[in-house]
Amino acid sequence: MKRTRTAPRSVQNRRRSRRVRFLISTLIMLALVWGAGFFWYVGQIPDHVPDPYQKTDAIVVLTGGSERLSEGRRLLNRHLAQKLFISGVYRGVEVDELLSAGHADPDLVACCIVLGHIAENTRGNAIETATWVYKQGYHSLRIVTANYHMPRSLLEFHNLMPDVEIVAHPVFPENVKVNDWWRWPGSAALISSEYNKYLFAAFRNKVLEWFPSTRQSLPPVPDEIPDNNELSAANPLNAVSGETQPQKQSYTLPGNRNANTDASVVIVGPQG
Repeated sequence: MKRTRTAPRSVQNRRRSRRVRFLISTLIMLALVWGAGFFWYVGQIPDHVPDPYQKTDAIVVLTGGSERLSEGRRLLNRHLAQKLFISGVYRGVEVDELLSAGHADPDLVACCIVLGHIAENTRGNAIETATWVYKQGYHSLRIVTANYHMPRSLLEFHNLMPDVEIVAHPVFPENVKVNDWWRWPGSAALISSEYNKYLFAAFRNKVLEWFPSTRQSLPPVPDEIPDNNELSAANPLNAVSGETQPQKQSYTLPGNRNANTDASVVIVGPQG
């Protein structure tokens, strides 16, 4: 009967020590790379509106804060775009306030507000916005969202609409201290979380470029619009409960993204 030879204990300890050192070195290297990227990301967060007077075909507000909706309404009142598209409405309980005739020109609200009900996250915002933008034939849009959220929003929107001019219009929440983030744990945690989401989105988009068959199709906006009597700026839910239902339609978007599903976009006023 043969005896299995084992390495001396000192050799085993050296091997284990090398593995531990390698693991620690790798973790330190990854932390340094992540930290360098984090500082780069903080530098990408806008601290001003670069083009406050440039007109675009549409204004897109990503819900998530009342200041975003207020800014979108103000831009629409200044006639900086033909339409105001509000993406992710189901989470924005302040939309009723936006559509109230007492807070904006009723005629402007009635003709120029479009509500998107599909989006559940930033990627969803980009998907339902791209659907609507290409359906309308628009070539430029202004994105209104929080400053810390702008880099990831631009990443997602440029990925789905590479041929559309996108103007960033950040708003600046008072409770997020971007300039002094290291002194405010809440701001540091929020920006770190947003940075991690940015990394994931960038990686996912790169994978979708390598494997285009995995890219999801975009749902179309309906051709038929409910009767104007069923639409009200003060009560946009009438448009959902009306008898007219979104129609199915198939069309091709840039990058061979085919769509053939039901839409969930409510038009407040005539399209155009």
